Amino acid sequence: MTGRRVTLVLCTRDGDLLGALPPYDVDPPWWPDVAPVVDGVRERYEIDVTVLRRIDDGRPRTVPDGRVAYLAEVTDLPMRTAQLQNWPGDPLRPEPLRQTWAHPGGPEQDLCWAEQQLDGAGTPIAGRPIQFRTWNLSSLWRIPTTDGAAWLKVVPPFFAHEGCVLERLDPPGVPTLLSAEGARLLLAEIPGEDQYDGPLPALLTMVRTLVTIQAQWTDRVDELLAIGAPDWRPEPLAAVAADTLARTAPELDRATVADLDHLVAGLPGRFAAVDACGIPDTLVHGDFHPGNVRGSGDRLVLLDWGDTGVGNPLLDDAAFTERLSDDDARVVRTEWSAAWRRAVPGCDPDRARELLAPVMALRQAVIYQGFLDRIEPDERIYHAADPATWLGRAAGLVAARR
Repeated sequence: MTGRRVTLVLCTRDGDLLGALPPYDVDPPWWPDVAPVVDGVRERYEIDVTVLRRIDDGRPRTVPDGRVAYLAEVTDLPMRTAQLQNWPGDPLRPEPLRQTWAHPGGPEQDLCWAEQQLDGAGTPIAGRPIQFRTWNLSSLWRIPTTDGAAWLKVVPPFFAHEGCVLERLDPPGVPTLLSAEGARLLLAEIPGEDQYDGPLPALLTMVRTLVTIQAQWTDRVDELLAIGAPDWRPEPLAAVAADTLARTAPELDRATVADLDHLVAGLPGRFAAVDACGIPDTLVHGDFHPGNVRGSGDRLVLLDWGDTGVGNPLLDDAAFTERLSDDDARVVRTEWSAAWRRAVPGCDPDRARELLAPVMALRQAVIYQGFLDRIEPDERIYHAADPATWLGRAAGLVAARR
Protein backbone atom coordinates (compact mmCIF):
# COMPACT_ATOMS: atom_id res chain seq x y z
CA MET A 1 0.00 0.00 0.00
CA THR A 2 1.64 3.23 -1.18
CA GLY A 3 -1.06 5.82 -0.53
CA ARG A 4 -4.66 6.53 0.39
CA ARG A 5 -7.87 7.09 -1.52
CA VAL A 6 -9.50 9.71 0.71
CA THR A 7 -13.14 10.73 1.04
CA LEU A 8 -13.82 13.82 3.14
CA VAL A 9 -17.26 14.27 4.67
CA LEU A 10 -17.68 17.92 5.58
CA CYS A 11 -19.51 19.47 8.51
CA THR A 12 -19.69 22.91 10.08
CA ARG A 13 -18.28 23.86 13.45
CA ASP A 14 -21.86 24.04 14.68
CA GLY A 15 -22.38 20.39 13.81
CA ASP A 16 -24.33 20.58 10.53
CA LEU A 17 -23.53 17.81 8.02
CA LEU A 18 -22.83 19.23 4.53
CA GLY A 19 -21.93 16.20 2.40
CA ALA A 20 -18.96 14.34 0.92
CA LEU A 21 -16.33 15.57 -1.52
CA PRO A 22 -15.31 13.35 -4.46
CA PRO A 23 -12.46 10.99 -3.44
CA TYR A 24 -8.84 12.01 -4.03
CA ASP A 25 -5.42 10.40 -3.52
CA VAL A 26 -2.76 11.34 -0.97
CA ASP A 27 0.51 9.96 0.41
CA PRO A 28 1.64 8.48 2.77
CA PRO A 29 -0.71 5.57 3.57
CA TRP A 30 -0.84 5.89 7.36
CA TRP A 31 -4.40 6.93 8.26
CA PRO A 32 -3.68 9.12 11.33
CA ASP A 33 -1.31 11.29 9.27
CA VAL A 34 -3.70 14.02 8.13
CA ALA A 35 -1.37 16.84 7.01
CA PRO A 36 -1.41 15.58 3.38
CA VAL A 37 -5.20 15.20 3.58
CA VAL A 38 -5.54 18.87 4.54
CA ASP A 39 -3.04 19.95 1.88
CA GLY A 40 -4.78 17.87 -0.77
CA VAL A 41 -8.23 19.36 -0.24
CA ARG A 42 -6.76 22.87 -0.19
CA GLU A 43 -5.04 22.27 -3.55
CA ARG A 44 -8.08 20.70 -5.21
CA TYR A 45 -10.96 22.71 -3.79
CA GLU A 46 -9.38 25.82 -2.23
CA ILE A 47 -10.92 25.14 1.14
CA ASP A 48 -9.35 24.76 4.57
CA VAL A 49 -10.50 21.92 6.76
CA THR A 50 -9.72 20.41 10.13
CA VAL A 51 -9.88 16.62 10.11
CA LEU A 52 -11.84 15.37 13.10
CA ARG A 53 -11.69 11.58 12.88
CA ARG A 54 -11.84 8.51 10.70
CA ILE A 55 -15.43 7.42 10.00
CA ASP A 56 -16.97 4.14 8.90
CA ASP A 57 -17.49 3.95 5.13
CA GLY A 58 -19.64 0.82 5.26
CA ARG A 59 -17.01 -1.57 3.91
CA PRO A 60 -16.34 -4.63 6.11
CA ARG A 61 -12.65 -5.00 6.97
CA THR A 62 -10.49 -5.76 9.98
CA VAL A 63 -7.32 -3.77 9.19
CA PRO A 64 -6.59 -0.40 7.54
CA ASP A 65 -6.22 -0.48 3.76
CA GLY A 66 -5.85 2.00 0.91
CA ARG A 67 -9.28 3.65 1.24
CA VAL A 68 -10.40 5.81 4.15
CA ALA A 69 -13.11 8.35 4.96
CA TYR A 70 -12.77 11.21 7.42
CA LEU A 71 -15.15 13.68 8.98
CA ALA A 72 -13.71 17.18 8.51
CA GLU A 73 -14.81 20.55 9.82
CA VAL A 74 -14.96 23.53 7.48
CA THR A 75 -15.61 27.19 8.29
CA ASP A 76 -15.83 28.63 4.76
CA LEU A 77 -17.12 26.80 1.70
CA PRO A 78 -16.30 28.87 -1.43
CA MET A 79 -16.75 25.88 -3.74
CA ARG A 80 -20.12 25.05 -5.22
CA THR A 81 -22.09 22.87 -2.84
CA ALA A 82 -23.37 20.94 -5.86
CA GLN A 83 -20.04 19.07 -5.79
CA LEU A 84 -20.96 17.58 -2.42
CA GLN A 85 -22.57 14.16 -2.36
CA ASN A 86 -24.91 12.66 0.18
CA TRP A 87 -23.22 10.47 2.78
CA PRO A 88 -24.99 7.40 4.17
CA GLY A 89 -25.23 7.16 7.92
CA ASP A 90 -24.76 9.86 10.52
CA PRO A 91 -21.11 10.53 11.43
CA LEU A 92 -22.27 13.25 13.85
CA ARG A 93 -24.34 10.87 15.97
CA PRO A 94 -23.47 11.11 19.68
CA GLU A 95 -20.87 8.63 20.93
CA PRO A 96 -19.84 8.60 24.61
CA LEU A 97 -16.32 7.33 23.87
CA ARG A 98 -15.53 10.02 21.28
CA GLN A 99 -12.40 12.04 22.03
CA THR A 100 -12.73 15.78 22.59
CA TRP A 101 -10.81 16.71 19.43
CA ALA A 102 -13.05 14.51 17.27
CA HIS A 103 -16.10 16.74 17.88
CA PRO A 104 -16.86 19.81 15.74
CA GLY A 105 -15.28 22.77 17.51
CA GLY A 106 -13.01 20.55 19.61
CA PRO A 107 -9.73 21.36 17.81
CA GLU A 108 -10.54 25.06 17.93
CA GLN A 109 -10.86 24.88 21.73
CA ASP A 110 -7.48 23.15 21.94
CA LEU A 111 -5.83 25.76 19.71
CA CYS A 112 -7.36 28.59 21.76
CA TRP A 113 -5.86 27.07 24.90
CA ALA A 114 -2.47 26.81 23.18
CA GLU A 115 -2.69 30.43 22.03
CA GLN A 116 -3.36 31.57 25.60
CA GLN A 117 -0.37 29.63 26.91
CA LEU A 118 1.94 30.95 24.21
CA ASP A 119 0.76 34.53 24.69
CA GLY A 120 1.35 34.21 28.42
CA ALA A 121 4.89 32.97 27.78
CA GLY A 122 5.66 35.92 25.48
CA THR A 123 5.89 33.74 22.34
CA PRO A 124 2.64 34.42 20.45
CA ILE A 125 1.53 32.46 17.41
CA ALA A 126 3.20 33.73 14.24
CA GLY A 127 1.54 31.71 11.49
CA ARG A 128 -1.09 29.13 10.59
CA PRO A 129 -1.10 26.08 12.90
CA ILE A 130 -0.58 22.88 10.92
CA GLN A 131 -2.59 19.77 11.74
CA PHE A 132 -0.34 16.70 11.62
CA ARG A 133 -2.24 13.85 13.22
CA THR A 134 -5.63 12.85 14.49
CA TRP A 135 -6.79 9.44 15.64
CA ASN A 136 -8.04 7.74 18.77
CA LEU A 137 -4.72 8.12 20.64
CA SER A 138 -3.76 11.74 19.95
CA SER A 139 -4.30 15.03 18.19
CA LEU A 140 -1.09 16.74 17.08
CA TRP A 141 -0.50 20.27 15.74
CA ARG A 142 2.65 22.25 14.91
CA ILE A 143 2.26 25.92 15.85
CA PRO A 144 4.68 28.55 14.50
CA THR A 145 5.57 31.17 17.14
CA THR A 146 7.77 34.24 17.34
CA ASP A 147 10.38 31.99 18.94
CA GLY A 148 10.44 28.94 16.69
CA ALA A 149 7.65 26.39 16.84
CA ALA A 150 5.69 24.57 19.51
CA TRP A 151 3.71 21.34 19.32
CA LEU A 152 0.19 20.99 20.68
CA LYS A 153 -0.61 17.45 21.70
CA VAL A 154 -3.97 16.32 23.09
CA VAL A 155 -4.41 12.78 24.40
CA PRO A 156 -7.24 10.58 25.69
CA PRO A 157 -8.06 10.48 29.42
CA PHE A 158 -6.15 7.21 29.82
CA PHE A 159 -2.96 8.97 28.66
CA ALA A 160 -3.60 12.18 30.61
CA HIS A 161 -0.75 11.48 33.04
CA GLU A 162 1.76 12.22 30.25
CA GLY A 163 2.09 15.87 31.27
CA CYS A 164 2.66 14.91 34.90
CA VAL A 165 5.33 12.40 33.85
CA LEU A 166 7.14 14.97 31.68
CA GLU A 167 7.08 17.50 34.53
CA ARG A 168 9.10 14.98 36.55
CA LEU A 169 11.62 14.03 33.86
CA ASP A 170 14.61 16.10 32.84
CA PRO A 171 15.62 17.00 29.27
CA PRO A 172 17.64 16.41 27.10
CA GLY A 173 16.44 12.80 26.90
CA VAL A 174 12.74 13.77 26.94
CA PRO A 175 10.69 16.55 25.31
CA THR A 176 10.72 20.01 26.89
CA LEU A 177 7.27 20.63 28.35
CA LEU A 178 6.13 24.23 27.86
CA SER A 179 2.69 23.86 29.43
CA ALA A 180 0.19 21.19 30.40
CA GLU A 181 -3.42 21.12 31.51
CA GLY A 182 -5.25 17.85 31.83
CA ALA A 183 -4.97 16.01 28.52
CA ARG A 184 -3.42 19.02 26.70
CA LEU A 185 0.32 19.51 26.33
CA LEU A 186 2.51 22.14 24.68
CA LEU A 187 5.97 20.86 23.78
CA ALA A 188 9.05 22.55 22.40
CA GLU A 189 10.07 21.55 18.91
CA ILE A 190 12.78 18.87 18.68
CA PRO A 191 15.38 19.30 15.90
CA GLY A 192 16.28 16.30 13.78
CA GLU A 193 14.47 13.32 12.31
CA ASP A 194 12.06 10.67 13.56
CA GLN A 195 14.15 7.54 14.02
CA TYR A 196 11.89 4.85 12.52
CA ASP A 197 14.86 3.64 10.46
CA GLY A 198 17.56 4.71 12.89
CA PRO A 199 20.98 3.05 12.42
CA LEU A 200 22.40 0.66 14.99
CA PRO A 201 24.49 3.30 16.84
CA ALA A 202 21.32 5.37 17.32
CA LEU A 203 19.43 2.30 18.60
CA LEU A 204 22.11 1.74 21.21
CA THR A 205 21.91 5.39 22.28
CA MET A 206 18.14 5.05 22.66
CA VAL A 207 18.52 2.05 24.95
CA ARG A 208 21.18 3.71 27.11
CA THR A 209 19.03 6.84 27.42
CA LEU A 210 16.00 4.84 28.55
CA VAL A 211 17.94 2.78 31.09
CA THR A 212 19.49 5.94 32.55
CA ILE A 213 16.02 7.40 33.10
CA GLN A 214 14.59 4.16 34.48
CA ALA A 215 17.44 3.67 36.93
CA GLN A 216 16.58 7.05 38.46
CA TRP A 217 13.00 5.94 39.18
CA THR A 218 13.49 2.64 41.01
CA ASP A 219 12.55 4.24 44.34
CA ARG A 220 9.78 6.51 42.97
CA VAL A 221 7.17 4.07 41.66
CA ASP A 222 4.57 5.27 44.20
CA GLU A 223 4.89 8.74 42.69
CA LEU A 224 4.08 7.37 39.26
CA LEU A 225 1.08 5.41 40.52
CA ALA A 226 -0.21 8.51 42.32
CA ILE A 227 -0.38 10.51 39.06
CA GLY A 228 -2.35 7.77 37.30
CA ALA A 229 0.29 5.61 35.61
CA PRO A 230 -0.95 2.03 35.13
CA ASP A 231 0.43 -0.78 37.28
CA TRP A 232 2.09 -3.64 35.36
CA ARG A 233 3.68 -5.33 38.35
CA PRO A 234 3.05 -9.08 38.78
CA GLU A 235 -0.35 -9.23 40.51
CA PRO A 236 -2.25 -6.55 38.55
CA LEU A 237 -0.67 -7.58 35.24
CA ALA A 238 -1.60 -11.23 35.78
CA ALA A 239 -5.22 -10.24 36.49
CA VAL A 240 -5.67 -8.13 33.34
CA ALA A 241 -3.80 -10.70 31.24
CA ALA A 242 -6.22 -13.43 32.34
CA ASP A 243 -9.16 -11.16 31.50
CA THR A 244 -7.75 -10.32 28.06
CA LEU A 245 -7.19 -13.99 27.33
CA ALA A 246 -10.73 -14.91 28.36
CA ARG A 247 -12.20 -12.24 26.09
CA THR A 248 -9.97 -13.00 23.10
CA ALA A 249 -10.04 -16.81 23.33
CA PRO A 250 -12.85 -17.19 20.74
CA GLU A 251 -10.47 -15.72 18.12
CA LEU A 252 -7.71 -18.26 18.92
CA ASP A 253 -7.29 -21.95 18.20
CA ARG A 254 -7.40 -24.51 21.00
CA ALA A 255 -3.67 -25.19 21.08
CA THR A 256 -2.93 -21.46 21.43
CA VAL A 257 -5.46 -21.10 24.24
CA ALA A 258 -4.00 -24.13 26.01
CA ASP A 259 -0.50 -22.64 25.87
CA LEU A 260 -1.81 -19.30 27.14
CA ASP A 261 -3.74 -20.93 29.98
CA HIS A 262 -0.52 -22.65 30.98
CA LEU A 263 1.37 -19.35 30.81
CA VAL A 264 -1.18 -17.41 32.88
CA ALA A 265 -1.42 -20.18 35.50
CA GLY A 266 2.35 -20.16 35.90
CA LEU A 267 2.77 -16.37 36.16
CA PRO A 268 3.30 -16.30 39.97
CA GLY A 269 6.25 -18.67 39.73
CA ARG A 270 7.61 -16.92 36.65
CA PHE A 271 7.42 -13.52 38.34
CA ALA A 272 9.18 -14.90 41.43
CA ALA A 273 12.02 -16.07 39.20
CA VAL A 274 12.16 -12.66 37.49
CA ASP A 275 12.33 -10.96 40.88
CA ALA A 276 15.31 -13.14 41.78
CA CYS A 277 17.17 -11.64 38.80
CA GLY A 278 17.55 -8.42 40.77
CA ILE A 279 16.15 -5.77 38.42
CA PRO A 280 13.78 -3.55 40.42
CA ASP A 281 10.38 -2.36 39.26
CA THR A 282 10.50 1.17 37.92
CA LEU A 283 9.15 3.42 35.18
CA VAL A 284 8.22 1.55 31.98
CA HIS A 285 7.99 3.75 28.89
CA GLY A 286 5.24 1.52 27.52
CA ASP A 287 5.65 2.28 23.80
CA PHE A 288 9.42 2.39 23.42
CA HIS A 289 10.22 1.91 19.72
CA PRO A 290 12.54 3.76 17.33
CA GLY A 291 9.68 5.74 15.79
CA ASN A 292 9.04 7.29 19.21
CA VAL A 293 12.52 8.81 19.20
CA ARG A 294 13.51 12.04 17.44
CA GLY A 295 16.82 13.81 16.95
CA SER A 296 20.15 13.26 15.24
CA GLY A 297 23.46 11.67 16.13
CA ASP A 298 23.75 11.24 19.90
CA ARG A 299 21.16 13.98 20.58
CA LEU A 300 18.05 11.82 20.75
CA VAL A 301 14.79 12.54 22.55
CA LEU A 302 12.32 9.85 23.65
CA LEU A 303 8.71 10.78 22.78
CA ASP A 304 5.19 9.72 23.75
CA TRP A 305 5.21 9.18 27.50
CA GLY A 306 1.45 8.71 27.76
CA ASP A 307 1.89 4.93 27.80
CA THR A 308 4.15 5.13 30.85
CA GLY A 309 3.47 2.69 33.66
CA VAL A 310 5.16 0.83 36.50
CA GLY A 311 6.73 -2.62 36.20
CA ASN A 312 9.87 -4.47 35.20
CA PRO A 313 11.79 -2.15 32.83
CA LEU A 314 12.60 -4.98 30.41
CA LEU A 315 8.92 -5.01 29.41
CA ASP A 316 9.96 -2.26 26.99
CA ASP A 317 11.94 -4.80 24.94
CA ALA A 318 8.92 -6.14 22.99
CA ALA A 319 7.96 -2.98 21.11
CA PHE A 320 11.56 -1.87 20.56
CA THR A 321 12.89 -5.06 19.00
CA GLU A 322 9.71 -6.08 17.15
CA ARG A 323 10.85 -4.74 13.77
CA LEU A 324 14.62 -5.03 14.16
CA SER A 325 16.67 -7.58 12.23
CA ASP A 326 17.86 -10.56 14.24
CA ASP A 327 21.43 -9.24 14.18
CA ASP A 328 20.47 -5.74 15.32
CA ALA A 329 18.19 -7.13 18.03
CA ARG A 330 21.04 -9.28 19.33
CA VAL A 331 23.44 -6.32 19.57
CA VAL A 332 20.77 -4.08 21.11
CA ARG A 333 19.91 -6.62 23.78
CA THR A 334 23.58 -7.12 24.64
CA GLU A 335 23.95 -3.38 25.23
CA TRP A 336 20.62 -3.26 27.08
CA SER A 337 21.80 -5.94 29.51
CA ALA A 338 25.17 -4.26 29.95
CA ALA A 339 23.44 -0.96 30.79
CA TRP A 340 21.39 -2.65 33.52
CA ARG A 341 24.42 -4.44 34.93
CA ARG A 342 26.11 -1.05 35.23
CA ALA A 343 23.03 0.42 36.89
CA VAL A 344 22.37 -2.54 39.24
CA PRO A 345 25.58 -4.51 39.80
CA GLY A 346 24.96 -8.22 40.23
CA CYS A 347 21.61 -8.30 38.40
CA ASP A 348 20.89 -10.84 35.64
CA PRO A 349 19.06 -9.00 32.83
CA ASP A 350 19.58 -11.81 30.31
CA ARG A 351 17.76 -14.34 32.49
CA ALA A 352 15.06 -11.78 33.32
CA ARG A 353 14.48 -11.06 29.62
CA GLU A 354 14.21 -14.77 28.83
CA LEU A 355 11.60 -15.26 31.56
CA LEU A 356 9.70 -12.12 30.59
CA ALA A 357 9.58 -12.76 26.83
CA PRO A 358 6.03 -14.21 26.78
CA VAL A 359 4.97 -11.73 29.49
CA MET A 360 6.03 -8.85 27.25
CA ALA A 361 3.73 -10.16 24.54
CA LEU A 362 0.93 -10.62 27.09
CA ARG A 363 1.29 -7.00 28.19
CA GLN A 364 1.11 -5.83 24.58
CA ALA A 365 -2.18 -7.72 24.18
CA VAL A 366 -3.46 -6.13 27.40
CA ILE A 367 -2.57 -2.64 26.15
CA TYR A 368 -4.40 -3.07 22.86
CA GLN A 369 -7.45 -4.55 24.55
CA GLY A 370 -7.50 -1.49 26.78
CA PHE A 371 -7.52 0.74 23.71
CA LEU A 372 -10.44 -1.18 22.22
CA ASP A 373 -12.39 -0.85 25.45
CA ARG A 374 -11.95 2.93 25.60
CA ILE A 375 -12.25 4.19 22.02
CA GLU A 376 -15.29 4.65 19.83
CA PRO A 377 -16.34 1.93 17.37
CA ASP A 378 -15.28 3.77 14.18
CA GLU A 379 -11.70 3.94 15.48
CA ARG A 380 -11.32 0.33 16.65
CA ILE A 381 -10.12 -0.85 13.26
CA TYR A 382 -6.67 0.49 14.15
CA HIS A 383 -6.29 -2.05 16.97
CA ALA A 384 -8.92 -4.74 16.37
CA ALA A 385 -6.49 -7.51 15.45
CA ASP A 386 -3.77 -6.65 17.95
CA PRO A 387 -4.86 -8.53 21.11
CA ALA A 388 -5.12 -11.84 19.23
CA THR A 389 -1.85 -11.16 17.39
CA TRP A 390 0.13 -10.56 20.57
CA LEU A 391 -1.51 -13.42 22.42
CA GLY A 392 -0.49 -15.66 19.53
CA ARG A 393 3.10 -14.46 19.90
CA ALA A 394 3.03 -15.14 23.63
CA ALA A 395 1.75 -18.68 22.99
CA GLY A 396 4.41 -19.21 20.35
CA LEU A 397 7.14 -18.30 22.82
CA VAL A 398 5.70 -20.72 25.36
CA ALA A 399 5.50 -23.51 22.79
CA ALA A 400 9.05 -22.83 21.57
CA ARG A 401 10.45 -23.13 25.10
CA ARG A 402 8.49 -26.33 25.71
